[in-house]
Amino acid sequence: MVTINDIAAKLGVSKSTVSKGLNNATDISDEMRKKILETAVELGYHNKRLLCREKKLCIIVENMDYLTPDQFGYDIILGFRQMAEPEGWTVNIVPVDKDFQRQIPYGVFMIQNGYLGAFILGFSLIDPWMTELAASKIPAVLYDNQIDGNPRIASVGCDSQEGFDQAVKHLLDLGHRKIGLLSGPLESYILKARYNAYINALSKYNLEINEEYIGLGYYVCDSTKEHVQRMYNLGVTAIIFSHDIRAISAITECMNRRIHIPDDLSIIGFDDLPMTAFTDPPLTTIRQDRIALGKAGWYAISCLLNHLPISSVMLRAPLIVRSSTGPVRRQT
Repeated sequence: MVTINDIAAKLGVSKSTVSKGLNNATDISDEMRKKILETAVELGYHNKRLLCREKKLCIIVENMDYLTPDQFGYDIILGFRQMAEPEGWTVNIVPVDKDFQRQIPYGVFMIQNGYLGAFILGFSLIDPWMTELAASKIPAVLYDNQIDGNPRIASVGCDSQEGFDQAVKHLLDLGHRKIGLLSGPLESYILKARYNAYINALSKYNLEINEEYIGLGYYVCDSTKEHVQRMYNLGVTAIIFSHDIRAISAITECMNRRIHIPDDLSIIGFDDLPMTAFTDPPLTTIRQDRIALGKAGWYAISCLLNHLPISSVMLRAPLIVRSSTGPVRRQT
C-alpha cells in the first residue's frame, strides 16, 4: 500500500507537509495541497485514518432522476444499498454536473471524502471525469458505460443486443418489414450500443437498413414531432425507441396527428418504467430490472475491492409485450 513516505519522496517534501495536505490543514498553500492530492491519486494512496473510521462508498449521479419511486434511478440506488449497507458500508449519494467535475478531479474528490469506490450513473462520453477514470486507481463501476484497459473500472447494464433482437423478431412475426429507430444523439456509450443493436438486429433478420428510418435528436418532444410523422410518411410501420420517455412522447404525438397505435403504427420502448403499463395504449417495452442492476453494481464493486478485475456484468433484457404493438394493417 502506498504511504505518506512515498508521496513525500515523489514530491521532495517532508512527511508532515504531505500529512497537512491530505488532511486539509490551513498552514500550507493551495498549490502545494493540490500537488499533494494529485500525487496521492497518481500513486493510488488511501487515507488509512479515514478508512479505519468508516467504510464508505458513493453513488455518483448525473442526468438521472432518482428521488422518488417512479424515477429511473431510484430502484438502481435502492438495489445497491440493499446489498452494501448490510455488509457494513456507508453509501452516500452524490449528484454532480460537468461544472463540478471541472472544479475538482475525480481522484482528489474520492480521497478527500474517504471513498473506497464509486458506482457511477448517468455519465456521457464527454464528461470530464471519464478521461480521468481511464487511468484511475480507485475502483469504480459504470452503469451503461464502459472504459477499456483499466482493470479497476467495471461496467453493468442490460444486454441491448438481446433486447433489440427480441423486439425486431416480435415485430417481424406481426408482419412488419419497415422498422424505424428514434433515439437521442450518439454521445453516450449506451445510445451507441442501442443504435448498433438496432442495425445488427435488422441485418440478422434480413430487413432493410435505411438511414431515412432513423431519427436522432436531443429534445424528446421536438424529435418526436420531427421524426414520427416523417417516418410514417415513408411507410415505416413500427418504431423502436431508445428510451420509454421518447416512446411515451410518441404516443401523444400520434394521438395529436390521428395516427392510431397499433393499427397504423406499432411502438416499442426501452426501460419498462412503472408508467408504461398505464399509457394509452400500454407500452410494449424492453425491460431493465433496475433493482437487479443496483445489486449487480454492488457485486461488481465488491469484486474490484477484492482485487478481482471484473470487466462487465450484463443482465438479460426481456421484451414485455403490451398493446402498443400489433399486426400490420396499412399498405406501405
